[in-house]
Amino acid sequence: MELFTPSFGLVFWMFVVFVLLCLLLGKFAWPAIIKMMSERADLIDKGVAYAQEAKQHMDNAKAEADKFILDAKKQQSEILREAARMKAQIIEDAKEAATLEAKKVMDAAQLSIAQERKEAELQFRNEVSAFAIQIAEKLLRERMANDKAQSQLVDKLLNELETQN
Repeated sequence: MELFTPSFGLVFWMFVVFVLLCLLLGKFAWPAIIKMMSERADLIDKGVAYAQEAKQHMDNAKAEADKFILDAKKQQSEILREAARMKAQIIEDAKEAATLEAKKVMDAAQLSIAQERKEAELQFRNEVSAFAIQIAEKLLRERMANDKAQSQLVDKLLNELETQN
């Protein structure tokens, strides 16, 4: 039973060793442990502060991103409106240019038709004149076949010249 009932000397030395161990731990180990725990607590506090700061930065970044997205949407709608306006303007300009070009073509065609008409009229007059001269020449040859008719024509022409001068 001696195992279960220790003697007074054993308890005394165990108490002395325990007190010495506590003093040594209190002198050397506890300050280092407390210092490390304090540093760990500071590190955790800094981590929490950093996390809160990062969350705040993320919130600010999200707000700025939303602002940029809104601005981009406004710019996109403005660009689309400007493109639609430019499209309408280009179509209108093309219509005006086509109308102007069609008018130029029509004017040129009318001018060409008028010139060809004048040329045709002139050619017709020339042909009619040539036919008239040929007819007159044939008539004069028939009438002037004898000398008497020729002398009468010469006398008549001389009389007309004298009366004109």
